[in-house]
Amino acid sequence: MTWSLLARAPDGTFGVAIASRFFAVGALCVHTQRGVGAVSTQALMNPLLGPLGLKGMQEGTATDQIMQNLLATDEGRDQRQVHLLPSQGAPVAHTGISCIDWCGHLAGEHFSIAGNMLAGPQVLEETAKAFMASEGLPLAQRLILGMQAGERAGGDKRGKQSAALRIHADEDYLQLDLRVDDHEDPLTELQRLYDKSLERFQPFLTCLPGRHSPSGITDRSLIEARIEQFHAALQKVPTQPTR
Repeated sequence: MTWSLLARAPDGTFGVAIASRFFAVGALCVHTQRGVGAVSTQALMNPLLGPLGLKGMQEGTATDQIMQNLLATDEGRDQRQVHLLPSQGAPVAHTGISCIDWCGHLAGEHFSIAGNMLAGPQVLEETAKAFMASEGLPLAQRLILGMQAGERAGGDKRGKQSAALRIHADEDYLQLDLRVDDHEDPLTELQRLYDKSLERFQPFLTCLPGRHSPSGITDRSLIEARIEQFHAALQKVPTQPTR
């Protein structure tokens, strides 16, 4: 019922995008932790696998062994689809033998894609192509472009309903957490929300207390100056893929 794209950037940022013909796909499927990794649990999803997968990666267990451990705890493993992307090393994925066709997964050096109940393997293939071709753009935009390409290739064979985008950077809290729980064109709405977040939300977030600035910025004039600086820098960011 779902396909998702997990990705990591050179600076350690993790990103996840997910879409489905199911309500609120972003609520329980995706899990991330700063400096550790990302997990998505899908099909007849088991939300307990997310925290367990992150715990295994935090402890330094090899991803293949983590997956074996997860599946050993879950009697419904044949109905599950789950994939993990650690901060370093190769991703790993499981697509249960009872997941509904088309179902499967593929991976690159810094990303993992998995889906079930899709129009065909071209959904994952086109998602991967668009993501790789968008190098040079912000990670969030690359994730959206990848998912939009997968949607054009057929997406969830039952149709569209929900989508979500999560970016986890160098704070324990999320840099971006966007959800479209019920919409006739969720990925288009996700793009709109992302564009809206650039206006004030994303620059304002840089003013909040965090690991490298325990008190944050409380002077409102400095906050407004930070927002202006953010927009000035944004003008220099490419809006189209660099290759």
